[in-house]
Formats: sequence, structure tokens, C-alpha cells
Amino acid sequence: MANRKRDAGREARAKKGWWRSHRWLVLRRISQFMVLGMFLSGPWLGFWVLHGNYSSSLLFDTLPLTDPLITLESLASGHLPATVALTGAVIIAVLYALAGKRLFCSWVCPLNPVTDLANWMRRKFDLNQSATIPRHIRYVLLVVVLIGSALTGTLLWEWINPVSLLGRSLIMGFSSGALLIIALFLFDLLVVEHGWCGHICPMGALYGVLGSKGVVTVTAKKREKCNRCMDCFHVCPEP
Repeated sequence: MANRKRDAGREARAKKGWWRSHRWLVLRRISQFMVLGMFLSGPWLGFWVLHGNYSSSLLFDTLPLTDPLITLESLASGHLPATVALTGAVIIAVLYALAGKRLFCSWVCPLNPVTDLANWMRRKFDLNQSATIPRHIRYVLLVVVLIGSALTGTLLWEWINPVSLLGRSLIMGFSSGALLIIALFLFDLLVVEHGWCGHICPMGALYGVLGSKGVVTVTAKKREKCNRCMDCFHVCPEP
């Protein structure tokens, strides 16, 4: 029998205890905040681990890491990125292609805790979804971003990329970027369940395509013991 959304996880906590039922969530949060901390340690403390931002950076001023989407935007706009940027894009693309399609979204993206909080509150307060969006719209938006970059000759997505804007807001203080993050939080809370991560984000769409044949996958052991509680569908943005 399906559990209510607000009760998602209660049965697991009762049977397994808090740590066993939350360990993967805790590990994901540690990973996300560690990556964020590596970016912020330079501007805040003067100790540079990752020099740059989520779009393009250098690990210890040596290893280049570049978002594949910004690289595709640059190529589409008619600008050939520097060799170091192309190298970083290849490194990231190969990493996520091997590791699986949701590694960035669930273990690295700094926006994920924000949207997870919104959807946790949605479940706890029994807020009903007020609109629906097809899940494939993120792939359409990905194509639109690349076409828009080609037509305008700019890195179109970077003007409003909430992942980059969140990092800038933490470094430079409250700005219009912070307002966008608040808007996305309210969108997930009040409008569409798992709206941003599960339906709209073109970065997630690209990483999903890259990792579609990855060697790391999520599997469920002893599926015959499933009692149809539906907790996994209530919680996961990718049911």
C-alpha cells in the first residue's frame, strides 16, 4: 500500500534506523558542500583549491575542469575555446560518461540542496502540484540554448545559469542571481514537483545524455520484496 508523500521515509527509519536510511543523502550533502567549499576557500580564505567556478576551473591551478555545456555553447557561437578549456571539457565528459548520468546532479550541483529542500517542504505540507511540464522539455531547452548561442554569438545560458549565479552570490553577496535562486525554490515548492531538476535544467539534460551508458547505475536488490510503498517515487526527482 502506497504511503502518503509526507510520510516518505518513515517506514525506512523505523526498520533501519536514522543512519542507514539517510546515509546516502548525508554522503551526497557532504560531497556537494565539499565541492562548494573548494570553490569558496580561495575568495573567502585565500587558499585556492578550485580556481574558477562551476563553468570552468583549475584544480590546484593544474588540472582543467570545464562544463561541457559551456564548451558546446562556445563552439556553437563560433568561438573555439582555448586548448586548456577543451581539455577540461573532455575530462569532465569522460568522467560523467563513465560514472553515470546523475553524478553531477546528485553529488556535485550546489543547487540540488535548494531544490531538495523545496520538495521536502512540499511533501511535509502536502502541497499539491499546480502545473505540469513534460520531462522532455529539458532536452528541448538544451537544443534551444545551443541554437540561441549560434544565432547570437554568445554563451546564452551563462547569462542566467543558476548554478554559476549561486556561486557568484555566495562570493559577492546578495544580487539578482540570488533572486533567481529564490524563484527556483518557490517554483519547486509551489508550482511543479521536482520542477527544475526533473523537468527543466539543460545542464542536467546534457549530463544525462553523457552518462546514459555509464557503468554506475542504481539498482534495487530483492525487488520481489517491494511492498509498493512508493517512497522512492515520492522522493526521487527522476522516477
